[in-house]
Amino acid sequence: MRALFVHQNFPAQYRHVAPALARRPGAQVIALGENAGEPLPGVQHLRYKAPPTGAETTHRYLRRLENATFRGQQVARAALALKERGFTPDLVCCHPGWGEGLFLRDVWPDARMLYYYEFYYTSVGGDTGFDPPGQPVPIDEACRVRTLNANHLLCLQVSDWGHTATEWQASRFPDWARERMSVVHEGVDTQAIRRLHRPEFALADGRVLRAGDEVVTFIGRGLEPYRGFPSFMRALPTILEQRPAAQVVVVGGDDPHYGSKPREGGTWREILLAELGERLDLSRVHFTGKIPHAQLQAVLSLSSAHVYLTYPFVLSWSMLEAMANECLVIGSATPPVQEVIEDGRNGLLVDFHAPEQLAEAVVQALARPEAHLPLRRAARRTIVERYDLHSRCLPQLLDLIDDVLAGRRPAGARRPIGGGLGPEP
Repeated sequence: MRALFVHQNFPAQYRHVAPALARRPGAQVIALGENAGEPLPGVQHLRYKAPPTGAETTHRYLRRLENATFRGQQVARAALALKERGFTPDLVCCHPGWGEGLFLRDVWPDARMLYYYEFYYTSVGGDTGFDPPGQPVPIDEACRVRTLNANHLLCLQVSDWGHTATEWQASRFPDWARERMSVVHEGVDTQAIRRLHRPEFALADGRVLRAGDEVVTFIGRGLEPYRGFPSFMRALPTILEQRPAAQVVVVGGDDPHYGSKPREGGTWREILLAELGERLDLSRVHFTGKIPHAQLQAVLSLSSAHVYLTYPFVLSWSMLEAMANECLVIGSATPPVQEVIEDGRNGLLVDFHAPEQLAEAVVQALARPEAHLPLRRAARRTIVERYDLHSRCLPQLLDLIDDVLAGRRPAGARRPIGGGLGPEP
């Protein structure tokens, strides 16, 4: 069996499944990405040439599609080079979000193709128009958002089958697409990700946080509105005033990963620090930047209250890892979070747009740690039962791959595989 994994930032979502396939007898597994990535056992990692950027004169609705086309073209060229060297995959697993999947069917028309569809954009019920709340989406923006899906709609005609990580993400897609899409999360390695017995984390000023300290944590690849960073920051003055022993650890970089940079320039962190001014005791708020995963484990193991806020958008791995670490997660009452956290059972939910409500929840969590211990234990139990990598998610994904390879109908599917994903004629 020959398999090709395509992702600009490989391994990403394929970190576990690619080497799992490579361990099968006789398997040849190749990964194709733009970036170098980390080596995985049994996986040959190749790179395609970085694509050019679209023209500024292109209609703004179409810029993302133009960039996707350039990227798809580069991937197709790399795929043709592989084909000329004698490599023809039985299976192609591709994240098509940036255009990589557009033309792979034209290179290998007979290969089975399983695409990972992460998010379908709409101007209602998702990230668009969510923040600030209660404001209508201008028609120009609604039109732009509709065209953001052009790349996915083309790829849905290319792939034999699709999959996505959560039920809510699947619900964003049109009915005809959902009929040929499975929900399988990438999984959390709960054997490795669990609360440490004696965690320590050294701060930049030389102080060391240890078990028993009162620690509020916040994690985001980018400190940005999409992940509720402004709401979190605006809650801090009240939290720090009412909990004088609390320390706050904020993990993440300043560059936004999903939304845009501030119109006025600078970073969202700089803007929030300027807004809060002297109300914020910066001797107790520690910005770490991005840190290695081992240090992230220590931070989560120290957490007395972990804040996770998000627009209605893709759910972060960090929230699930926090729950696996038995953190008391105080999350936003938005659909991606509500799919996992039930308020008062395995975590707490607050209004994304209400910093005062968030502050109250954090203060109560810090004041009554023993009362919230059952929620912490239930949080880990949720991840073990529903998202465990080895007992649940990886076997499900490998079963899905076997079904796609064999042309079988995956569990829950409505129509047999073949002919590409698309609407009924």
